[in-house]
Formats: sequence, structure tokens, C-alpha cells
Amino acid sequence: MIKSVYGFRIPTSRTILFLSCYLLFWAERSYAQKPAVSKPVSTTQPVTVPDNSIGLDVSQDLSGQLLPFDDIYDLAVAHSPLIKLENETAVSLNAAYKVAKLQILQNANGFVNYSMGNQAIFSSNSYTSDLLGQIANGYRAGVNVNLSLFDIFGRRQLLRLNRANYQAAMQKKESVAMELKRDLITVYQDMLTAQRVLAVRIQDEQSALTAYRVAEAEMQQGKIEPRALASANNSYAQVKSITESAKGELMKNIYYLEAMVGVPLQRLKRN
Repeated sequence: MIKSVYGFRIPTSRTILFLSCYLLFWAERSYAQKPAVSKPVSTTQPVTVPDNSIGLDVSQDLSGQLLPFDDIYDLAVAHSPLIKLENETAVSLNAAYKVAKLQILQNANGFVNYSMGNQAIFSSNSYTSDLLGQIANGYRAGVNVNLSLFDIFGRRQLLRLNRANYQAAMQKKESVAMELKRDLITVYQDMLTAQRVLAVRIQDEQSALTAYRVAEAEMQQGKIEPRALASANNSYAQVKSITESAKGELMKNIYYLEAMVGVPLQRLKRN
């Protein structure tokens, strides 16, 4: 009910209460229909560096964590099965050369025996006694020497053959050592390159992950379409795949290096 005072229409308390309830009802209804903005929840995993089970920090330069290359090469030469095989081959051929040099001694032999009775060395008359041509009882010793035509004409060539085999074995050993060094250089440099590539890929992955999280938050706020979020997710997945490939390449080269040197990886680290 509305009263009139001095020409002005003043609402009563009942009318004021009704209007207050009506405004409160519409205010609550409008608040309930307003979409709530939730905080973005990321479904991606954070960027992680490769595990440290190998005892090396792959985020840092590996050349500063491992022994100098010359020391690694010396360890490889000392423990390489191929080098050991060639070394033993050279030792055996050297022994064969020395045996060939002493082989002529088998043509000479000595003897010692005991003589009994008078034995004539030379005698022109069997009826007369010749004291100078007789040997009394006692021991005799001597040497027999037999020389064949091969010993005279072929021994020099035999020694040359054995010496050439020994020198060839030594050259083969040097060749295997050079080949080992060449392969070791390739694996060592590939490992350092793979580590640097992995560091760059990790940075790319972090950038792609940041872009995806921003797109995810904007999607939940209604600023972008789902297609844009899907594109950001696809880009992150591709970068993540490349990072995992780079990680695998690095680990492969590290294990190649360990196998080629022939010692555990812990022995290749600097103290």
C-alpha cells in the first residue's frame, strides 16, 4: 500500500519488503547461471632430463666429466681383445723365428762312451804291436756334425720367412690399433654431439610444454577453440618424441664407448 504525503507517494514497509525479496531472488538466480572459471589443470608431464643411473650429468659437457681421450685410448688398447690377439700372434711368430735360427743345432750331436780292450786306430801290420796305434781302456767323447744341402742353401730363406711373418704380425697389430683409435674417435665425438643435441631438444620441449599449458588455460577460459589446443598438443608430442630419440642416441653412444674400451663406465670418469 502506498501513502501520499504532501503530494509525494511513499511506499509502505510491506511494499519495501516485497521489492527487497524480489531483487534478492533475481540476484541469486543470475549468480547461479554465471559459468564458473576453474583453474587450468595440466594433463602433460613436466620436462625431465635423462636418468642419472650412468653416473654422468648429461646436462653438462661430458668431455669435462670423462678422462682425456688419450687416456681412454690407452685403456682401450690395454683391454681390447683384438689387440690382445694380435699381440699373442706376434709373440708366437717371434718365438718361431728364434727357433728357426737355432734349428741348425739339431744337425750336431755329441757322444760319450767307455772303451774296453785295445782298439786299433790305424795299423799297417797286424802281427806287430804298435803302441801308438792302440787305445787302452777308458772313456771317449766326441761330436758328430751332419750338414744337408738344405742347411747350406735353404736355411737363409727359412730365417727370412720367419722374420717376415713376425714383422707382418707387428704391422697387423699396429693396423688394428689404428683402426681401434679411428672407431673410438667416431664413437667419442658422436657421444659429445648427441649430448649437445639433447640439450637443445630439452629446451625445445620446455618451450613446447609452456605453449601447450598456455593454450590449455586459454581454452578453459574460452579464449581459443579446441582446434588450437589440439594443435599445441600435437606440437608438444612431436617435440617430446624428438627429445626421446635424442636421449636414446646419447645413451647408445655412451654404451658403445664403454663396450669398445672394455672397462666399466665408472673407470672412465674423472676423479
